[in-house]
Amino acid sequence: MGKKEVPAWMASLPVQIGQQYEAEIFGISHDGEGVGRVNGFTLFVAGALPGERALVKVGHLKKQYGYASLVELIEKSADRIAPDCAIYDECGGCQLQHLSYEAQLGVKRQQVVDNLQRIGKLQVAGEPGQDQDQGQGIVVHPTLGMTDPWRYRNKAQVPFGEERGGLIGGFYAQGSHRIIDMEACLIQHEANDEVVARVKEIGSRLGIRAYSEETGTGLLRHVVVKVGFRTGEVMVVLVTNGAQIPRVEEWVAGIREALPAVKSICHNINVRQTNVIFGDETHVLWGSEVIYDYIGEVKFAISARSFFQVNPVQTEVLYGKALEYAALTGDEVVVDAYCGIGTISLFLAQRAGQVYGVEIVEEAISDARKNAELNGMTNVHFEAGPAEVVLPEWTRQGVRPDVIVVDPPRKGCDPALLATILELRPRRVVYVSCSASTLARDLRVLVDGGYGVAEVTPVDMFPWTTHVECCSLLVRQDL
Repeated sequence: MGKKEVPAWMASLPVQIGQQYEAEIFGISHDGEGVGRVNGFTLFVAGALPGERALVKVGHLKKQYGYASLVELIEKSADRIAPDCAIYDECGGCQLQHLSYEAQLGVKRQQVVDNLQRIGKLQVAGEPGQDQDQGQGIVVHPTLGMTDPWRYRNKAQVPFGEERGGLIGGFYAQGSHRIIDMEACLIQHEANDEVVARVKEIGSRLGIRAYSEETGTGLLRHVVVKVGFRTGEVMVVLVTNGAQIPRVEEWVAGIREALPAVKSICHNINVRQTNVIFGDETHVLWGSEVIYDYIGEVKFAISARSFFQVNPVQTEVLYGKALEYAALTGDEVVVDAYCGIGTISLFLAQRAGQVYGVEIVEEAISDARKNAELNGMTNVHFEAGPAEVVLPEWTRQGVRPDVIVVDPPRKGCDPALLATILELRPRRVVYVSCSASTLARDLRVLVDGGYGVAEVTPVDMFPWTTHVECCSLLVRQDL
């Protein structure tokens, strides 16, 4: 069989597949790969860090860039550290444990700056040749990090499989659905590790089979654990491929005996062949339907399927910044679009005159109303529906927002909502974002519509990963 012919465009590139080159690493991608150059050509190199020189082997090429593996470090970065996690090289949960925490905070700020400039075409103060305080443009503050950036996650969603006749549970290897069995995850609350270990032990003893994605057979798909950081309460959710759990009483008794902090054991049924974790049906096997936790002084009920920020320590930092940017004096009308279970709404309601929260998921609105009642807050009103439909209706009813807060999913704000904001023209817009790229895109729309971006504060909600959250303040320019 003849040798496969290399396409003409590939043959003309300055690097070739299978060959080794010395690369200068100058950046980090949003996936945590080192970004390097060889003869002016860009290569993404997993495990490499900015400031390093490395011998790399090219594995895959496109016309403008390629991917290479790290063969040897010729010059190491001063920010390189040894990962604390024993399975870091296999697991895809973290991407930056080989980079010092201080350096991570700098990388995350730079990620925000790059997106604002490249995607939003926005000027950032303090960038090349400018003084941060005197230069024109958006002030991007240093990333707000954690004093102790470990054990911060209050929720684990652990897929289960089988190995040598017993259950395994852990996280997927990067870019695959191969489960890496784990005993401890250093970014999870310790209670999450304890629950997973006990479920593996009890399930194996009771002869429970794990679900197989390939065949669609087997029972146990995932174990979801939620922990109240302030209250210490723990919820365990068994997600199964079927409505019946064999020897369920023994399973519940085993969990309760091993883990006295558990206040709720739930069963979620998911019989679909899908990557989505939860099915539509959830039952309480034992204990309470909810557990409780706090953000600041606000108490929240957390159910099996409700969304609650996974880093409660940094959530308080993020929401504190949103409260600062809203500049509330006690009389303002605030609209919280994408309000979820009311986390930001109720945090703001402590200082606002009236808060209106809107969310498309009806279950979340039901939870938000319960949380308002739980805290005795009467100055909040929640409604289900698309924000771009509900907000104009509120306007017709006489609601005139002084501040609009948005905290959209990763895909950013719906264009119709941005248009509605520009029509309503609140004095301030506070934009909380989990994606720097869609944030930059949406800020451009609001700037073109008459708002100025005063400042942006990145917040490190997920240490040791590439993710960064932001809180941005926009002020109407005609004030």
